[in-house]
Amino acid sequence: MERISRHRLNIEIAKLISQRGTCNRAKVGCVIVKEGRIVSTGYVGSPSGLPHCIDDGCIIGEDGGCVRTVHAEAGAIAFAAKAGISLQESIMYVTLSPCLSCSKLIINAGIRRVIFLEQYRKTDGIELLNMAGIEVNRYDEESDKCLKI
Repeated sequence: MERISRHRLNIEIAKLISQRGTCNRAKVGCVIVKEGRIVSTGYVGSPSGLPHCIDDGCIIGEDGGCVRTVHAEAGAIAFAAKAGISLQESIMYVTLSPCLSCSKLIINAGIRRVIFLEQYRKTDGIELLNMAGIEVNRYDEESDKCLKI
């Protein structure tokens, strides 16, 4: 039996974690890896202790997105900060490419590479990451390769 690649492993884990999401509009999962080990995870959900979309419905903002939830990337970065885990030089695997706000957090957290599965409807987050010199790749499940963006 052939051993799966680390990229496939981490994307599959991000997909599994996305199933914990509590927003009705999107299921997004995130895994942050440092030196080959998972150091933080996140999924779309309300801030701790507040009602979830699956219980009370989504709150739609002016841009058409749900404002009740914390994005998977932000949740993973916040957990690492709360736990005192440095993300400097880490790699983020996420099921949906980051939005502009999450990209700002990624840059400031010191994450060096982002690998995503599907592209978000807006590309401004990817553009900002590229401007900051962060490597951005789309993971292609069929070829098991990370494609340059």
